[in-house]
Amino acid sequence: MVNIFLNGCCGRMGRAIACICKSSDEYNIVAGCDMMPGEDMSFPVYKDPNEASEDFDVIIDFSNAKAVPAILAYAIERKKPFICCTTALDEATLAQIDKASEQIAVFRSANMSLGINIMLELIKKAAATLYPDYDIEILEAHHNRKLDAPSGTAVMLADAVKETVPDEMELIYDRHSVNEARKPNQIGMSSIRGGNIVGEHSIYFISDEETVTISHSAKTRDVFAKGALKAASFMKGKDKGYFNMSDVIAANNDQ
Repeated sequence: MVNIFLNGCCGRMGRAIACICKSSDEYNIVAGCDMMPGEDMSFPVYKDPNEASEDFDVIIDFSNAKAVPAILAYAIERKKPFICCTTALDEATLAQIDKASEQIAVFRSANMSLGINIMLELIKKAAATLYPDYDIEILEAHHNRKLDAPSGTAVMLADAVKETVPDEMELIYDRHSVNEARKPNQIGMSSIRGGNIVGEHSIYFISDEETVTISHSAKTRDVFAKGALKAASFMKGKDKGYFNMSDVIAANNDQ
């Protein structure tokens, strides 16, 4: 059994995780934290995590960028593994998470889907083979309530390309003000916002003769919730260090 402290428990992703845990023999949410507590949660919900006295194995954070430093400090104080699923983090917060890994075990991924993280490996293979003969474009689509664009996952896909190819790649977010031909070392980034799209990501490798497309479409938020719970199982008992979904996938492959 993995006992969880859930930060952002009353948000959409928090409720998705709570719903799965209600019928699970593997995961138990002992307490949560949210600035807007719900009335129908099956566990204690605090506005301030420091008010919680319950013991737990890991912290799962699905909140917002401004809330991350406080819950990270709480994880360090309690000496508990910290799983950060929150996106749109600034450089200062990312540096804090990195520094915290010297004291506690931290896990961070811009996307908790196992499928997206398999997609990253496919992208690296494609980029190594096809670049620079193929132009690279990324298209992402999300619901109309999403604040950041491009998505953290789209940036993660671009980073996978940048880590693989030998050239310095330039991310292009907007072409309407640039009257010039496309350069080979550019990665175009386009965003769609509308309705209740959970999350769709595609990367295109385009030549004069063909187009290779690698895509992922999330049908429900449960895919991210289940990924976070797999990370919780992986992180239970970890002392310190920095981990991501690649470590979870590798651990599953070793079993």
